[in-house]
Amino acid sequence: MQIEVVTLFPPMIAEALRFGVVGRALASGRLRVGTEDPRDHTCDPHRTVDDRPYGGGPGMVLKPGPMLAAIRAAAARLPAGSPRVCLSAQGERFTQAHARELAGLPGLLLVAARYEGMDERVIELGIDRELSIGDYVLSGGELPALTVIDAVARLLPGVLGDERSSAFDSFSDGLLDWPHYTRPEVFEGLEVPKVLLSGNHADIDRWRLAQAVWRTWRRRPELILGRELPPEAQRLLNEFLAAEADGEDDRG
Repeated sequence: MQIEVVTLFPPMIAEALRFGVVGRALASGRLRVGTEDPRDHTCDPHRTVDDRPYGGGPGMVLKPGPMLAAIRAAAARLPAGSPRVCLSAQGERFTQAHARELAGLPGLLLVAARYEGMDERVIELGIDRELSIGDYVLSGGELPALTVIDAVARLLPGVLGDERSSAFDSFSDGLLDWPHYTRPEVFEGLEVPKVLLSGNHADIDRWRLAQAVWRTWRRRPELILGRELPPEAQRLLNEFLAAEADGEDDRG
């Protein structure tokens, strides 16, 4: 897969991608990431990419000329069918479902804005969709772009050492992840749950699902409310709800 990032800080993207799963994906050639700097599409000696907003107000706004030129230059390097995505607080919330969708595409263009944002005509003329990684304010779109790249890269075939890893991640089936344990068996008085030492994989699978359902209900109930769970997960949820109604704690 090929990804292009339009950013005023190309080294910020390149440096962050050198590590971990994404770094290995780049080294193997399964992922390619390029950058395009809007400053390279300016005509003045100061390489000006921003200006004061019409109507007044604080901050500066990214000018449409350099931004659109950079977007078009980056898009020209991508295969057909590659969407142009702006990381924006106005966008739809980025989810695991979006990551799976984007991972199935031949390419992707990410636009990282700065300052007070971009001239709205850049959105109208050069952007296909907007995505947000959360309801908070960041200094720019580079960190959200890196978040999207990481989430997408781990879903590409051959990137993870064990292909089952992405299938068992939090949110892969709409639930949070279950607790994980490794050696030693007892650490500072806390023991590994006995079921994980039993060797009975059916019991282990049931315990893990139960823990995932319980965690999701207690920590992120909005992930469950209003959606249809698999039958076994729904049965476990019903048991937890009944136990809560009786004043019991049923975590297994």
